[in-house]
Amino acid sequence: MKKIGFIGMGNMAGAIACGIEKSGFLKAGDMIAFDIMDGQLDKVKELGFSIADSEEDVVQQSEMVFIGVKPQVVEKVLQPLKDLLKEKAIISIVLGYDYAKYNEILDASTRHIFVMPNTPALVLKGMSLLEETHSLTKEEFAFTLDMFASIGEVEIVPSHLMGVAGTVSGCGPAFIYMVIEALADGAVKEGMPRSMAYKLAAQTVLGSGAMQLETNIHPGILKDNVCSPGGSTIRGVEALEKGNIRATFISAISAALHYK
Repeated sequence: MKKIGFIGMGNMAGAIACGIEKSGFLKAGDMIAFDIMDGQLDKVKELGFSIADSEEDVVQQSEMVFIGVKPQVVEKVLQPLKDLLKEKAIISIVLGYDYAKYNEILDASTRHIFVMPNTPALVLKGMSLLEETHSLTKEEFAFTLDMFASIGEVEIVPSHLMGVAGTVSGCGPAFIYMVIEALADGAVKEGMPRSMAYKLAAQTVLGSGAMQLETNIHPGILKDNVCSPGGSTIRGVEALEKGNIRATFISAISAALHYK
């Protein structure tokens, strides 16, 4: 019996699976995976994961089942598994399928929790949101909490905030990659080699985030501390404000959250 079985091995599920193995929380041999696209399994095959023949095979061989398929196929995938999932526990990262939604489609004996992770889990710097309302046992919840803590930070979030919280941490990496790319482009424009520009920009973002988390100082104060009177940084801040950077990021969160 495997500790975790993965149904669906897309980018997010793959980042989690590889991160869990990298962190040492579970060995590759403790996990089994299945995806209808064989190519999606290459990354975990190389690590030594067991590969299942079907979704049914995953459920039968796993203590807990991880659901990482696309939202539009969740019910199609789970319906044939409904009986097999009785008395089992599932962890789902499928957007839109929270505690209430799973109660509608699963047998009452199936325990479940909705988690919203992000792709930096691959490098053990993830931000995972665990829905506060769930039906896991105390031991299963503790295991789930420890597993996601092994690949980054964890926050337990009330159900009504999962949408906006997931937008910040789930969509946010794409927005920050654009910031890294743009900062690097500015440096390249001024003559810096691109590889150096990416390193400087990425490390600056990483260090700035770590400093805010560790000091808990308001980001506006941290910004002010870098801006000398009449200096270069405040002139750069002015250029960003002229480009409506704050309003644009706020709009990005709202646009992503309310997408239908």
